Amino acid sequence: MLKYIDIRNLMIIKDAQYIASYPSYSACPEGDVPEYAFVGRSNVGKSSLINYLLNRKNIARTSNKPGKTQMINYFLVNASWYMVDLPGFGYAKVSKKQRKSWELMVKNYLQHRLQLQNTFVLLDLNIKPQKIDLELINWMGEIQIPFSIVYTKMDKTRKRDIADRLLAYEEALQASWETLPPRFISSANKRVGGEDILAYIEQINERIKTNSKKS
Repeated sequence: MLKYIDIRNLMIIKDAQYIASYPSYSACPEGDVPEYAFVGRSNVGKSSLINYLLNRKNIARTSNKPGKTQMINYFLVNASWYMVDLPGFGYAKVSKKQRKSWELMVKNYLQHRLQLQNTFVLLDLNIKPQKIDLELINWMGEIQIPFSIVYTKMDKTRKRDIADRLLAYEEALQASWETLPPRFISSANKRVGGEDILAYIEQINERIKTNSKKS
């Protein structure tokens, strides 16, 4: 987890707008605008987190019914980078064929989208580590897709239980990983963790600009 925020990397969201939804990675926007994807199981709180990060009430559609996001949704932020909302996975109340289609859409995007700079994998802090989450994380590691982990819904966990929940996840991850990726703790309801996540994105954006100037 980030222990502090470098003031030079603080990001202010001046503008955020929904661009479009796409059925496949190959249909997504062309160009070299950096992309940051958010992915997780259905009902992990992904849309709420995106709304919180972008400081917009309903820019990403939220619903009590899981499986609302069914395409690759693009949001242009500060006219300089894309936040990408990927379909949730693991939603049982659709056909097996539909679940497979969403899974293939997500994996194709993650594996082949050259503009992708980092993927934030969302994990619900209120439930024990899930096999489907760990499989995705390990798959991303195997094919070297840069990613970070965001623990969601911190506000729904009693403070005295947070450390135990984190430890359970850390132990599950360490079964396959020697060095863990960056991790963040968040709560969309309490507006916690957003500055750290945005500062991390800004850090990557600044590195891209520096490398571009050198080349």
